[in-house]
Amino acid sequence: MNMKYKIISLGCKVNSYECASLRDAFNRQGWEECNKEEADVVVINTCSVTATADQKSRQHIRKMMKQNPHAISVVMGCYSQGNASYIVNDIQANIIIGTNHRNEIVSLINEFKTNGKQIIKVDQNTRRFQYEEMGITSFCENVRAYLKIQDGCDNFCSYCLIPLRRGKMRSRNKEDVIKEATYLVEKGYPEIVLTGIHVGGYGQDLQNTSFSDLVEELCQIPHIQGLRISSIEESEIDDKLIQLIKDNDCLAKHLHIPIQSGSKTVLERMNRKYNPEEFLNKIDKIKQANPDIALTTDVIVGFPGETEEEFNETVTFIKQCGFHMLHVFPFSARENTKAFYMPDQIKPEIKAQRVDTLLKLSQELWNNYTDKFIDKEVEVLIEKYDGGYNIGHTSNYIDVKIADNEQKIGQKIKIKLQKSMIISK
Repeated sequence: MNMKYKIISLGCKVNSYECASLRDAFNRQGWEECNKEEADVVVINTCSVTATADQKSRQHIRKMMKQNPHAISVVMGCYSQGNASYIVNDIQANIIIGTNHRNEIVSLINEFKTNGKQIIKVDQNTRRFQYEEMGITSFCENVRAYLKIQDGCDNFCSYCLIPLRRGKMRSRNKEDVIKEATYLVEKGYPEIVLTGIHVGGYGQDLQNTSFSDLVEELCQIPHIQGLRISSIEESEIDDKLIQLIKDNDCLAKHLHIPIQSGSKTVLERMNRKYNPEEFLNKIDKIKQANPDIALTTDVIVGFPGETEEEFNETVTFIKQCGFHMLHVFPFSARENTKAFYMPDQIKPEIKAQRVDTLLKLSQELWNNYTDKFIDKEVEVLIEKYDGGYNIGHTSNYIDVKIADNEQKIGQKIKIKLQKSMIISK
């Protein structure tokens, strides 16, 4: 009888990619993915970027094991990398790995089937990890495929655990990236999203290549329709990349550029590698080349010691940059980071007030941006059909719904954008 499996992905797009690769590996074994019925194997790929992510990871592990009491349980990812002993002793999963050994999971499952002994493969020194080639052939989504190009991070922002959980910055072999992207294009995916832990750092550990060099080669793949960059640091957006976005229709007219704070003093405490003046100059250069580009960002509020004045500096700077949407996060103290031990931790109610202020600003910025495209012709990639509407997004990240009696999933259609079509973010 074929094994039945379930895979749960929590957190980032990198985890989604890794789960897609596992799905491929299981399918090659003749195993069958299941939904409602009890599985023989359950895999949970965990996240640990915030304390809330830790909590959700624990909840999902327990839930999946409770719903599938006879299944072989596999826990992997950033949460298990840093909390292996808890998963081993308290949750008592069958197989525990961290952010390495992912391509061994099939053999580890077969090993557990043979001897029934708990397997723990969590390497403590993540900084010694090499890039682990996994590869994919398909995704559950109809129109979007994630393409992992690197892993790890060397930035060591003072609030972030990820360099410790994921290890050093390491790039995927460029030939493997191009080969997989070409395969995905040939499979008919109309949009490929470049993803990684530190995407723009691609090539820093290789010779004679950079992220923009990789993007240039990807744009040359025959019949490529859409290429999107998931997130990139300001310092890694060079002149070449700005020009590539301008010159290539396949490149999404959208960049997500994390800022985290607009206060110079807070940025210094965060150990971010730029100051507001440098950041603003880069934003101006991007907009000059691509006037209609959508620019979105991440902001952390309530960083230790953040005064009202420093928060107001962030609000002012966001407006100066002309961002179009904000992803706002209250500071989450993560043990073993420098920020965890900093004095003047901000009260939760102050964080909540600042989150609310920025979310209101984000809605105002987004409304102002999308208003520019009302009554203009835009191209929409249709992702799903629901309730008589084709639902999709434009190159510059505007989500829309279009009344239609015929579903057009995977197609790019041109419409005259109306206010009523825009889906609120």
